[in-house]
Amino acid sequence: MHPGGAVLYSVGNVRGEPSVSAFRVERVDGRPRLQPMGSQPVGDGGAAHLATDRSGKVLMTAQYGGGSVAVFPLGEDGSIGPRSHLAEHSHASGVLASRQEAPHPHWVGTSPDNRFVFVPDLGADRVLIYRLDTEAAKLSEHGYAETPPGGGPRHMKFSPDGRFAYVLNELILSVTVFGYDADAGTMATVQTIETLPESAKAKEGFNSASEVRMHPSGRFLYTANRGNDTVSVFRIDPQDGTLAHVENEPIRGSWPRNFNLDPTGRWLLAAGRDSNTLTVFAVDGKTGELAYQTHGSVFVPSPICVVVVGD
Repeated sequence: MHPGGAVLYSVGNVRGEPSVSAFRVERVDGRPRLQPMGSQPVGDGGAAHLATDRSGKVLMTAQYGGGSVAVFPLGEDGSIGPRSHLAEHSHASGVLASRQEAPHPHWVGTSPDNRFVFVPDLGADRVLIYRLDTEAAKLSEHGYAETPPGGGPRHMKFSPDGRFAYVLNELILSVTVFGYDADAGTMATVQTIETLPESAKAKEGFNSASEVRMHPSGRFLYTANRGNDTVSVFRIDPQDGTLAHVENEPIRGSWPRNFNLDPTGRWLLAAGRDSNTLTVFAVDGKTGELAYQTHGSVFVPSPICVVVVGD
């Protein structure tokens, strides 16, 4: 979503070409409706993730296959301009040959102060850090943070106060906690904690981590486990940002590629891609634990992203 809440962006193919598209969110008789606003070609394959900066001046995409990050200027109405910059990654860790033979950017987003852009690269075992120039709609290299070898960093989130960053490692199903220096734009490792015990990983045969979300209060962190088909719940220490495991809650569906929390933090919605479901859980405000809502599951065809917009 655009920070203003009136435009939705998506990735996909437009006339056979990998592109980014904009849709104005309108309401007709109280119901939301999407009005197409145009699209732009990515120019380096399909994007795995996209995000705007916090001011809504640029749109950024991460190309898993192309090994790059693209930047697009946004108009005042949220429309997408032609690509203005392409940052190409070159490093690959090669620890897991089948997944880390090349750079694979998997997520893109900004620091809380909007000065820096962060890109977890699954193939490099690094989070690449760029300086962001919103007026020129360009990135410049700033540095990187190392993640566990063979971990495959996928997505990340900042704490509400901006002191800590939480990086989800897809391949080894863990979260690495970083302390964040906002002035320097640097990350320092604090902790790595698994999202699933080894016994659960062995039982399922194949598992991979997919998404990480921060509770609006900043007290809890949630991650999703595909294969095991659960959401992991962690309690956050407010002093040092470290995580303590609370529980693993089954999503009552299959292959949770994505999930999200509503703006109040009272509800968690888990998308089962292979079960074609969207399931609702109540969030305990004191413990962060999840309670399945018996009548809170609906049919959604192959859901892979959940965006919740408050009125």
